[in-house]
Amino acid sequence: QVQLVESGGGLVQPGGSLRLSCTASGRIFSINAMGWYRQAPGKQRELVAAITSSGNANYVDFVKGRFTISRDNGKNTVYLQMNSLKPEDTAVYYCNADIGVDSGLGYVPEYTNYWGRGTQVTVSS
Repeated sequence: QVQLVESGGGLVQPGGSLRLSCTASGRIFSINAMGWYRQAPGKQRELVAAITSSGNANYVDFVKGRFTISRDNGKNTVYLQMNSLKPEDTAVYYCNADIGVDSGLGYVPEYTNYWGRGTQVTVSS
């Protein structure tokens, strides 16, 4: 009914850049917070950055100054611009969003949390 699809991952050298995109599709009435998480091999999934529907962004310390999260509400899309990439940024990056499904009521009684399937980012020389 609703899905999130990420794109933009790949292999990049240290110091390089990548831009991830995540688009939500389906019967969507509205989207609240959207965010990016990552999971490296053998580690737990962790928050990278999040952004509210009004554009207020928050970052974890290890990406501040290097990553920028943004969103296009008209396209139901969230982006993650990653600069100055380091080998320790290597992980599967997942999109996450709180989505209100359009059930024909004209309002959203509750928001549901959705995950994308992830996109691999590898930083290596």
